[in-house]
Parts: sequence; structure tokens; C-alpha cells
Amino acid sequence: MIDLQQAGAGLGGYALLAAQAESLFADERDFIANAAQFSALLFNELPDLNWAGFYLNRNEELVLGPFQGQVACVRIPFSKGVCGAAARTRETQRVEDVHAFPGHIACDSASNSELVVPLVKDGRLIGVLDLDSPKVGRFSEDDQAGIERLADIFLRLSDC
Repeated sequence: MIDLQQAGAGLGGYALLAAQAESLFADERDFIANAAQFSALLFNELPDLNWAGFYLNRNEELVLGPFQGQVACVRIPFSKGVCGAAARTRETQRVEDVHAFPGHIACDSASNSELVVPLVKDGRLIGVLDLDSPKVGRFSEDDQAGIERLADIFLRLSDC
């Protein structure tokens, strides 16, 4: 596990993860294979996560994709939850306390904070990358910038 604090106060650790992601996706373009690998990388390298994975846009509804963690909600409408808000607005959602988020969907009652990055390629919403934590306030601005950078690498190197 990368110690993000030790690796340079946040973004330095994400630079290491970016290099790992570039290498991981260098010889593979399959979206599902890369999404599975990316979920495992994030889940195992970032501290204080209890879920990391993808929801894919299927006819204006998010459908569960590759992930690491507890079993999850299978379908999420764009009108509900943090993931739905990210899909609907196409803006990253960083929520310190999901229980205070209007319309929050409790797929895992242990989740207390969430970071959801919309995945947009060539103007199309592919889906969202969802990270959950049992720790309230787990995700900082540095985390958001780092995960958005990693998501960009994933999209650039994956066929979707």
C-alpha cells in the first residue's frame, strides 16, 4: 500500500500510482480487463477504502461493473445517490458524509464518505469511478485531483 503522506503529502503518492497505471494499461486496451485491474490497484493501494469500482452507463442508468469490495447495488438511476449525481452533472462528487447527502443510496452501510468521478470520453458518459470509505471526510482535494488524473489515464489507454 502506498503511504500517500510519506510519498509527498498526497499528490506524490498519486504520481506513483499514475506511473503504475500507465504501466498496467500499456499492453492492454480492453475496457473490462483494465477496469478490473484499475479497481484492484486502487482498492489495494489506497488506504481507508471499503469499495472501489465502476458503474457503467446503460441507457441513462448506471449498471454495476468491475469492482473490489462488498457486494453492491446493481442499478443506480441518474436521479439517485452520489453516483447518479456524478453521472447526471458530469462533475466529480466528493462527499465528506454520505448520510447527509440528499438521496444517498446505502449499498454498504459501512460507507461514510465517497468520491465519484464521471468517466467521459469523446463527449460520451461511459460511467463513473466510485470510491467509498468507512472514514468520514476521507477524500481531500488532493485525492480528488489524483483520482481524476488516474481516471484520465484509464480512459486514454482503454477502448471504450
